[in-house]
Amino acid sequence: MADSEDERRSRTRGAALGRMGRWLSWEASAIGRSARRALASPGPERDVVTQSLKAAGAAAAAWALTGWWWQAPMALMAPWTAVVLVQSTVYRSLRSGVQQLIVIALGTVLAAGAANVTGSTMTAMLLVLPVTVLLGNYARFGEHGLYAPTTALFVLAYGSHSGFDVLHRLFESAIGAVIGIAVNALILPPVHLRSVRESLRRLPSESAELLHTIADGLREGYGQQQAEAWHDRARRVTAVLGDLRDARLWTRESYRLNPGSRLRRTGPALPTTEWDHAWERIADPLVALTRTLASTVSETPKLRPLPEPVLAHLSDLLRAAGDVCAADRAVLEERGGSGSAREERALALEAAWAAHGRLKRQLLEQDSETATSLGGLVAESQQLLYELAPVEGDVRASRDGGSGQNRG
Repeated sequence: MADSEDERRSRTRGAALGRMGRWLSWEASAIGRSARRALASPGPERDVVTQSLKAAGAAAAAWALTGWWWQAPMALMAPWTAVVLVQSTVYRSLRSGVQQLIVIALGTVLAAGAANVTGSTMTAMLLVLPVTVLLGNYARFGEHGLYAPTTALFVLAYGSHSGFDVLHRLFESAIGAVIGIAVNALILPPVHLRSVRESLRRLPSESAELLHTIADGLREGYGQQQAEAWHDRARRVTAVLGDLRDARLWTRESYRLNPGSRLRRTGPALPTTEWDHAWERIADPLVALTRTLASTVSETPKLRPLPEPVLAHLSDLLRAAGDVCAADRAVLEERGGSGSAREERALALEAAWAAHGRLKRQLLEQDSETATSLGGLVAESQQLLYELAPVEGDVRASRDGGSGQNRG
């Protein structure tokens, strides 16, 4: 029994180490891909590198001014403040600068006052830290609230709580804030259009790849693990929608108080948010469809598995729907081009509706249990095709346009 218990523990440790190894391998691969993308072309990865170098440069400049040239007694405060204020937008840098200076001032004044009144560092900490931690949790200060208790700790730990020390600390923090904001505003001020474009491209690309993968799996045969992987990938499409919403918010904010926004090349205008809403409607039936497929091959199937002829028609439908999504990516990038992508899209949508008609006719040939499984897929795929309406320009048109004549 002892040996078997040891073996069980050994297997458990081996499995845990294996998972850790796979995670580390995946993480290293992801970092490598990001590094290659940053070197290869403009994009979110290169933007992160740019902002990181700007933050490092702002901190170095603040230290050079206060620590090296001026030799200020509290020189650490300047680079500490500067590096934090190279934010994702100029507006956010300004707002964060005000928040941080208020928080640092509160932490400094409270700590210095308590130390001077009590004459004891320990007593001052017991009095000040609860107050500054509460201030740090005040929602208006956001992520900068942490600087209230940390500043108080610096003041008390180093005994720098005379009136001269307090003024120096605040003055050097202000210098760091000015340098951080100036670097962010004047050196490649960030505009987040690329993040929006990246998310806009990912939606049709990942949807097309998923639909084509499912279509191939239906032809070749699939199992529980494969179907659950499809469902996970479909849910990740909804995560991309969240990224797109965040990117649009960042883009709007990045134009506020940005002195370089008019000088930056922005490229073609972005599609309106109606395009985003259309993809939200597409993602829902995609998730539902993959959930139904997974339910037919689970360990205890909730729905009866489908026969091969039905799977063949469904495969044709999903492949054509994937072609529509792939054409959507081309339409997005073609803006003002020849219109060939729109023609390919219309043909693919017509083929999808034709396959849907064949799939619907299969309902009449199935027993009641199989018809239940098939009926769900027919309804979900029909909803998917309705939402894959033709596009007019760069925004999806109404659901009644295009190839709807084949919906029978």
